[in-house]
Amino acid sequence: MKTTKRFIFTTFMLVSLGVTGLMTACNDQLTLEPISQISNASFWKTEDDALGGMYGMYARLRDQVRTNLFLWGEARSEMMDRSLGGTNNYERYYQNSLDRNFAGPDWTGLYTVVHDANLLIKNVPNIPFGSEADKNAVLAQAYTMRAYVYFIMVRTWGGVPLVTEPTEGYSPDMTQRRKAPVADIFALIKQDLDQAVSLFPDNAFTPGRFFWSKPAALTLKADVYLWTGKRLNGGNPDFETALTALEDAKNADLELLSNYSQIFTYNNKGNKEILMAVRFQELEVASQVAYQDMYMSSAFLPPDLDDATAAAIGTLGGNPYWRVSDEVREQFTDDDQRKRATYLDIYTNQGQDFYGSIMMKFKGTVIGGARQFLDDFIVYRYADLLLMIAEAKNALGQDPSEEMNLVRSRAYGEHAADHVFTSTTPEANDDAILKERLLELALEGKRWWDLVRFDQAFERVPSLRDRADERYLLLFPISETTLSLEPNVEQNDGYN
Repeated sequence: MKTTKRFIFTTFMLVSLGVTGLMTACNDQLTLEPISQISNASFWKTEDDALGGMYGMYARLRDQVRTNLFLWGEARSEMMDRSLGGTNNYERYYQNSLDRNFAGPDWTGLYTVVHDANLLIKNVPNIPFGSEADKNAVLAQAYTMRAYVYFIMVRTWGGVPLVTEPTEGYSPDMTQRRKAPVADIFALIKQDLDQAVSLFPDNAFTPGRFFWSKPAALTLKADVYLWTGKRLNGGNPDFETALTALEDAKNADLELLSNYSQIFTYNNKGNKEILMAVRFQELEVASQVAYQDMYMSSAFLPPDLDDATAAAIGTLGGNPYWRVSDEVREQFTDDDQRKRATYLDIYTNQGQDFYGSIMMKFKGTVIGGARQFLDDFIVYRYADLLLMIAEAKNALGQDPSEEMNLVRSRAYGEHAADHVFTSTTPEANDDAILKERLLELALEGKRWWDLVRFDQAFERVPSLRDRADERYLLLFPISETTLSLEPNVEQNDGYN
């Protein structure tokens, strides 16, 4: 693809917001309005049309990632607790008190991303491109995106309506669907990923690493197969597939940055640890992300801060509605560089009294004297890939020490010798891998799904420890709004 078309993100986002109105017209939930036949016939003609459709797909993914992905993927875990500014209703997540009337974000926006991917999959094969490799790259990204979005949905709600064609008419069969079985959804996800991997022309990343690539698609594939291996009884065949995909992805241009905090620094986006991220930057519509509710406003700043803490906080911004929980804070050791890069403890009374803590991993940047929470949302990075290799190896009875110690060596630096991992039993190894994922990937929108995959949610989340008989809580409820608009969709068991 031409560099001027593909890599200047702000330009293509502004363009895409104009052109994609011709492509995607979604009403509430799955009740989609038909696309104008005139617009549809006139739009899908050129390579630029295809690129505009692809950019629009990423724009709508960004809308979902801005706050919702963290709520689906991490908020219900043991990671979070209330902070200084109250709860802003976030306690409904970490207390696991969701219901059909307060169900968290619904799936509306995710289906707009699926619709964009379906449009690309349907129309791009008929569009002439200057290069067949460029056409294949667009199709590969569409297949990967559809797989990724369905993977979000099937882990969040279980069965969901399966839509594989653009919604271009008013037929009730097209606009009102029943939930598909979980097995059917995973079959589509795996099929899409195989298709995507076959279409990507090479292992290269685009500058910025905010487009799907072959290494990122392979990592997603491994994530999917680890899930089905553990949750759907896929067993060793699925673990073997996951490990092969990860070993292939590992050969890409990737490395562990020596300074952990530099992975997340605003001015170091798209660094060599990143496989896939969702790009946020200044002047984009509704671009600030969920992390703005984990920082500090002037209303809650104590007057007797020491100079070092005040300097670390710097320019204030956001609201302290929730923070890293005490349960998680206590698992970090002082010699782990990830601790100070993940959260900052605030003390008063000359350092004697714990006052609270704020998030440091995604604190954004200061623009024009104001803090802007515009960090990229990291979907996959190299340390995550290494820990998935460790997980797959352990599931197959192999030694995960190499990958565990690579991650720990970076984390502990000169103190790494005090934290060497040694393989013991599969159960103990799994416990160590799950804890390493907690420390390494805190606040990156993965912890709830990690706990579900390892079947540890009811053991490790305080609000679930005495509720082991309420297994339905592993899924989110479907909102009352969704149910009222989708008469063929049934509520998830346990939430009626």
